[in-house]
Amino acid sequence: QVQLVESGGGLVQAGGSLRLSCTASGPFSNFFMGWCRQAPGKERDFVAAINWSSGNTAYADSVKGRFTISRDNAKNTVTLQMNSLRPEDTAVYYCAGKTAGTWKDGYWGQGTQVTVSS
Repeated sequence: QVQLVESGGGLVQAGGSLRLSCTASGPFSNFFMGWCRQAPGKERDFVAAINWSSGNTAYADSVKGRFTISRDNAKNTVTLQMNSLRPEDTAVYYCAGKTAGTWKDGYWGQGTQVTVSS
């Protein structure tokens, strides 16, 4: 059983930065680890992902050039560094892990709130 625990998040002004961390436990070495977000009244959307084994990354177009996902194998941690934040980045951010299939069918953290004020 894979367990994901997020930390970070909070309130920041537009243009500011925040860092989210996700600590994983369990058999996740062959997983894709990532972050998704859900704004009020909207669907949960993909933000960024990293292949735990290879380190290859992928980003949603809306965050390319502003967000960076990375992993620390020794600490079993996935980090999302968010720079140049915009009010439209406001959402609950969820850490997720999966093998094949969709993110919906994978493992999820409890979510952490990110609020960007204008």
